[in-house]
Amino acid sequence: MKITLAKTAGFCFGVDRAVNTVYDLLESGQKVCTLGPIIHNQQLVSELQQKGVRIVEDADAVCGDETLVIRSHGVPEKVIDALNERGIKYSDATCPFVSKIHKIVKEASNAGDIILIAGDKLHHEVMGIVGHASGKIFVFGDQNELDELLKNNPEITRDAVTVVSQTTFNKKTFEKCCKNLKKVCTNAQVFDTICNATSARQQEADNLSRINDAMIVIGGRHSSNTAKLYSVCKANCDKTLLIETSEELKEDFFKGVDSVGVVAGASTPARIIKEAIKTMSEILNAVEDTEIVQKSFDEMTDEEAFEASLNNLTGDQKVCGVVLAVTPSEIQVDFGRGLTGYVSADEYSYDSNVNLVDEVKIGDTLNLIIMRTNDQEGTALLSKRRYDAIAGWDKVVAAKESAEILTGTVRDVIKGGVVVTVAGVRVFIPASQATLSRNESIDELKGKEVSFRIIEIGRGRRAIGSIRSVLIEQRKAAQAKIWESIAVGDRFTGTVKSITSYGAFVDIGGVDGMVHISELSWQRIKNPSEVVLVGDKIDVYVKDLDLEKKKISLGYKKDEENPWVIFNNNYALDSVVDVTIVSMTNYGAFARIIPGVDGLIHISQIANKHIAKPQDELKVGESVQAKIIAIDDEKKRVSLSIRALLPEEPVVEETAEEVVEAAEVVAEEPVAEEVASSVAVEETATVEE
Repeated sequence: MKITLAKTAGFCFGVDRAVNTVYDLLESGQKVCTLGPIIHNQQLVSELQQKGVRIVEDADAVCGDETLVIRSHGVPEKVIDALNERGIKYSDATCPFVSKIHKIVKEASNAGDIILIAGDKLHHEVMGIVGHASGKIFVFGDQNELDELLKNNPEITRDAVTVVSQTTFNKKTFEKCCKNLKKVCTNAQVFDTICNATSARQQEADNLSRINDAMIVIGGRHSSNTAKLYSVCKANCDKTLLIETSEELKEDFFKGVDSVGVVAGASTPARIIKEAIKTMSEILNAVEDTEIVQKSFDEMTDEEAFEASLNNLTGDQKVCGVVLAVTPSEIQVDFGRGLTGYVSADEYSYDSNVNLVDEVKIGDTLNLIIMRTNDQEGTALLSKRRYDAIAGWDKVVAAKESAEILTGTVRDVIKGGVVVTVAGVRVFIPASQATLSRNESIDELKGKEVSFRIIEIGRGRRAIGSIRSVLIEQRKAAQAKIWESIAVGDRFTGTVKSITSYGAFVDIGGVDGMVHISELSWQRIKNPSEVVLVGDKIDVYVKDLDLEKKKISLGYKKDEENPWVIFNNNYALDSVVDVTIVSMTNYGAFARIIPGVDGLIHISQIANKHIAKPQDELKVGESVQAKIIAIDDEKKRVSLSIRALLPEEPVVEETAEEVVEAAEVVAEEPVAEEVASSVAVEETATVEE
């Protein structure tokens, strides 16, 4: 029996990112809910529910202390707007490929295009895409539905059209529909938005189903991705079985079968795939006769091939050599077999920068492995680093059993993760296990010393490690230390982790605190991003604490940046200042002295003559000079006067009629107390809070 497992089986990038987002939040101690099941796999969803993750159908069901995770399918734009308006803390795990479709649809729709979507109109991904369009939008599932749309909506053939697809749509069906569409829609702009991983998964399923006697498709029955894989396999191989768990595998299915291909949907955990492979072998009761196709030796890199070859080393290949001579490029040794041994710099150490002259002295003894001999020339090529790898491997295996934390150097950043060397052994650390959160770049790890655990030992001396598990422990320890001693007034240098409409969340060393938008600036701001961005290092202080709910309120505004403090340090009573008129009222004009401090020029202080309204003499945006005639530190108010800088207008004798008219005007004007009251109510000279 030959079992071939598809290379593309298991979590796709988007699903892996969404699931890890949930686990990251749980491990950081947060309460989590998801907008619908996080993936189409009931086993993993049930596991998350046991850890306290709730499934909610809308924002109204989110509790105040929960973080909502938006799954990889994405949501309509109005859902995000509602979350921001209500101040609900959320983490958007929408697949980047889906987000790209949202952007295309939104821009094209705003430009007036008709939008056509190839997909399942009842699928949440398609519903989310539809929710980013502002104009006409239609969904079709196949050529027949597209033909019906064109028949009932003739404007599609006349107007500008933008075509996208659901990321898991069948590629052949999409190409056929687009080809026919372009015959009648000359203005159609087509975007192939089928995920590359989905396309590759379907292509591999097609290939395997053509050459195997039977096909096993592993995945959720409600998963669009899995359903399409089943459809592809069934078209080529009648003996195709869709299962969600290994318990559904029965012996009768494998009768008369010599080869089986195995594919898995994008929402299928690796654990379930492994259980299925194991169950198949047990059912067949022929483990020795069952070949599970893996990476061939020819496909391995040189390093991987060496790790596999260590299993076949004999005791005769291990020798001890005495150093006879050293040069910058090689070491000459005597290892007692009548041959002269040579160890190149590459075979001495994994460190490409090693200086052999500094590392080794004549007379030193080295444990080595014979790699190749040349009896005619009397020489042998030896390796120290490969000998070290054998001893190092024993250390790595022991570390897996004891959960010991190892320390090594990141040697390479490769596709899917990083390679760390420890005791001469290469340990692969997947990207999902290389950093504390998925938002961090793994490129920055190259050359750095890191602490990690061994989480899996594979065949062919392959070890998989996790830096993340150590970082999580360190983070929890840091959190415990902070909660033990934190107090109001403590100061920290933190990192901005996320931004919402109402403030910024800052990591102060393992614990997140929130700086409310009102605490970010002395000026009025509409969004925290006007002051800080994700990743910024900022100095904050503890403003308030809720130890029971584990919540920290942080302050960021600096006293020395307080506009009122700046004003008092630079201006005094009777100072003449250049100001800008910023607004008008019926009782005067407000003028900007410095950003954050406005002064009131009462109507009686605008001119050296009677005026009916401020607009008679001033206009908004005008720059004028004024004198500071009053400062109220308690109420943070400033009174200004232009009149004080003007010459008094000469007294003119008034006629009897003018005296009577003036008296009537005075009688109608509010008394000083009334003016003061009005000024206080209608925000006189104030500092912007």
